[in-house]
Amino acid sequence: MVTTDRISAFDVILPQPIPYKGQVLNQVAFDFLVTTSDIVPNWVISMPDPNVMIGFNCEPFPIEMVIRGYLAGHAWREYRDGKRSICGVPLPEGLRENDRLPEPVITPATKSQQGHDEDISREEIIRQGLASEEEYRQLESYTRQLYEQGSRHAKDRGLILVDTKYEFGKFDEQIHLIDEVHTPDSSRYFYAEGYEERQEKGETQKQLSKEFVRQWLISEGFQGQEGQQIPEMTEEVVERISARYIELYEKLINRSFIRDKTDNILQRVERNIMSTL
Repeated sequence: MVTTDRISAFDVILPQPIPYKGQVLNQVAFDFLVTTSDIVPNWVISMPDPNVMIGFNCEPFPIEMVIRGYLAGHAWREYRDGKRSICGVPLPEGLRENDRLPEPVITPATKSQQGHDEDISREEIIRQGLASEEEYRQLESYTRQLYEQGSRHAKDRGLILVDTKYEFGKFDEQIHLIDEVHTPDSSRYFYAEGYEERQEKGETQKQLSKEFVRQWLISEGFQGQEGQQIPEMTEEVVERISARYIELYEKLINRSFIRDKTDNILQRVERNIMSTL
């Protein structure tokens, strides 16, 4: 699996790659796949290159297990527009954007081959046969355990794991964790310091996640809807996004980010992969 520097938002691939984004995501994901392997087996065998992982070819469940500890992003936009139930999970009245929820809630989404992913309830997942009832119970259990561990790690690093998503598949009839884990593309992080004060004042939370890319797109009038034009990504915008990815890596992993050489990257990737075979 090669992780490139391409970036997507609202299920649309944006025109400009983000330097070092692929390396950040791949290395963050690898670290967390290693540290969560005591909870659930995962697909990874090795990381032969900063942008590459080698692993088992699992048969994926066509759903994302999204878990939310705070009312942010998509969930907030749904709540703001009047919904008080997401994926069949009721939400209390009187919440503000980025408030902590009474307890973490699981709000799954379909994995669409094209177009937008859609919210889906537990009951509908089982009814459609996307997972059996027994499998879904196991997916929920793994999701809650992974989120709990990720939240503890984030807290130790001065961050809040606001929400995240996990994907699972089966290999040799056993459920495995697949795809990326606790990366800025699959997760939303707030800075813990000042969170309460910002909430009390109704201020925007300081965060490390891809949500700032979505917010920039929204401010430019783009949400992936038909007829909308992707805004121009200037060099300054691209550099700012790259810096935020590197910042999250260093904050989350607690070590300096080493920029690997990107000239002749295809040759580098092929050489590193072949050396492991």
